[in-house]
Amino acid sequence: MSSPNSIYNAAGLLDGEIDEARIRRAVADMLTAFGEDPQRDGLLRTPERVARMYGELLAGYRTDPVALVNDALFEVDYDEMVLVRDIEFYSLCEHHMLPFVGRAHVAYIPKGRVLGLSKIPRIVDMFARRLQVQERLTRQIADFLDELLHPHGVAVVIEAYHMCAMIRGVKKHDARMVTSTMLGSFRTNLATRNEFMAHISRGAEPLRL
Repeated sequence: MSSPNSIYNAAGLLDGEIDEARIRRAVADMLTAFGEDPQRDGLLRTPERVARMYGELLAGYRTDPVALVNDALFEVDYDEMVLVRDIEFYSLCEHHMLPFVGRAHVAYIPKGRVLGLSKIPRIVDMFARRLQVQERLTRQIADFLDELLHPHGVAVVIEAYHMCAMIRGVKKHDARMVTSTMLGSFRTNLATRNEFMAHISRGAEPLRL
């Protein structure tokens, strides 16, 4: 297994808890700036709820990647593609702090070592639950798996709907963004890349909100 320090660096772990008291004060100030009364019944506990919400939505900053992997690495004589597709996720766009939601398809070709099945969706969540842009999210997942497993190759494709494009700005409800990162054999071998793309296209359900 890679050293804990290198995995921490790959994950961008932050120390300390989220400052809920500061968020509550900021939300109350925003409500006042909107022209609302933060003391009225419907809004009285809104700052508290929002602070708890952000603690959940941004939990990925403080997810311990070593604890997440938790020794779920196994020596296996297998060198064919491992693929987990249709991993649902949500994240927050760092430009407008509005959600983007979608699914990730993650594959790797082992080099004598595989990762427990449940860990790949957890890795996706670790990077998704923070302020993000989709391009960086895609790359972080791929780089983390590459550093953790040192496989022959890693491939990540993410498709998502962005609320910042759906409910403001261009207001294009059906526009979705697709990003990909290909490392190792997925980048250098066209047949491997095509096999991956065929797998994630076969029988795929339409992406829905």
